[in-house]
Amino acid sequence: MRLELIKRPQHSVLFSAISPLIALVLTMIAGAIMFSVLGKNPLDALYYYFIDPLRETWSLHELAIKAAPLILIAVGLSVCFLSNNWNIGAEGQFIAGAIAGSILPVVFPDFQNWLVLPLMLIMGMAGGAAYAAVPAFLKARFNTNEILTSLMLVYVAELFLDWIVRGPWRDPGGMNFPETRDFHSFAILPELMPAAGRANWGIVFAIIAALVLWFVLGKTRKGFEIRVLGQSPRAGRFAGFSASRMVMVAFLISGALAGLAGISEVAGAIGQLQPSISPGYGFTAIIVAFLGRLNPLGIVAAGFVLALSYLGGEAAQISLGLSDKAARAFQGMLLFFVLGCDTLIHYRIRLVGRAPQAREAAEHV
Repeated sequence: MRLELIKRPQHSVLFSAISPLIALVLTMIAGAIMFSVLGKNPLDALYYYFIDPLRETWSLHELAIKAAPLILIAVGLSVCFLSNNWNIGAEGQFIAGAIAGSILPVVFPDFQNWLVLPLMLIMGMAGGAAYAAVPAFLKARFNTNEILTSLMLVYVAELFLDWIVRGPWRDPGGMNFPETRDFHSFAILPELMPAAGRANWGIVFAIIAALVLWFVLGKTRKGFEIRVLGQSPRAGRFAGFSASRMVMVAFLISGALAGLAGISEVAGAIGQLQPSISPGYGFTAIIVAFLGRLNPLGIVAAGFVLALSYLGGEAAQISLGLSDKAARAFQGMLLFFVLGCDTLIHYRIRLVGRAPQAREAAEHV
């Protein structure tokens, strides 16, 4: 006996549209069960996850800070996934962009004028794109598995960041703490409404990136090329589209946006380089991309939902004593249910017994 997935000849348009909402509801139900098993009141836990972070103005600013890198990275990943290129290393590209963009305020602290911040953002995008170009080149030239190469490069970036802030870039006046010098005022991303909270221009970059890529993917020839190569590489070849060139284009766009998210994070919310600058934005953005159905506008909404789970997880840890592992498990459930719902919408499950020939052969043995 075995299970088989049989593609449905037609799938429900309604269920396809509401699939993310169904996944969110199932995640809340499964999360409530998990919280009960952990000995916590499930209603209290869900309240701290989804309601408490929305009650104060300052927490809404924190929500925007958390959502900005998720949206930026996920929008870039959507280009890769739509073109059938599996970039799993956005976390490393996020870190590479943060390091590259931090060169000016850390290595050249005396260079202080209005040009510093624009140059940092450009260098951050270039750093992320360059780091993404490595697995892209390996796939385009040698047909290597981009999932493995992009993922392994995450650990290289994390270890390099840890080494550089403990070694050559460590703040000489920082009393041996593993961190760089604080960025000067020309290297700090401005806040949108300083009197109300810490939200900065990172969220504006995220919204602009989503709108631009929504237009490109839906209204331009390049967007059509991305979709055709992702859905049917053979048809794309007949149309004259280059699959290897698309690998480079998709990874460079994805890496540039991840790098922009990285430098925006360290120049905004953090203000310096530290051994750890991300709670896993690059991996969580994969959930955001699929929760948003690989649509840049849907990704904006999904980014705020996942950012809410970050803030809610922190609130639940403080108020209920939940571990950070439980908060990550809750996010993992969301991805599981998103993929599960999409699978069941497009496929049906069939239980298959052994074929008659197999049964006869088994009986003769």
